[in-house]
Amino acid sequence: MLLAAVLALAAGAAAAADVQRGQTIYSSHCAVCHGANGNPVMPGAPNFRRMERLLQPDSQLVTAIRNGKGTMPGYFGILRERELFDVVAYLRTLN
Repeated sequence: MLLAAVLALAAGAAAAADVQRGQTIYSSHCAVCHGANGNPVMPGAPNFRRMERLLQPDSQLVTAIRNGKGTMPGYFGILRERELFDVVAYLRTLN
């Protein structure tokens, strides 16, 4: 029951995400390594233009951004939860 409530909350947050704000955040925090248009600059960074990394659910992508993954630092304490979902919403526009 608790899991269902958490998933519903996460789905609602993703649906209400602000793509414009996500683009601004991406430009200032992510583009240096992931490229301005999603084509990676840093070796090993995922290519968001190919969309394969984006086949994951929003919650999994948010967790990776929050906690970091591989050489990518985590943004816990830097970006708010809503901002994490905003970035994911923007990423989904990069196809």
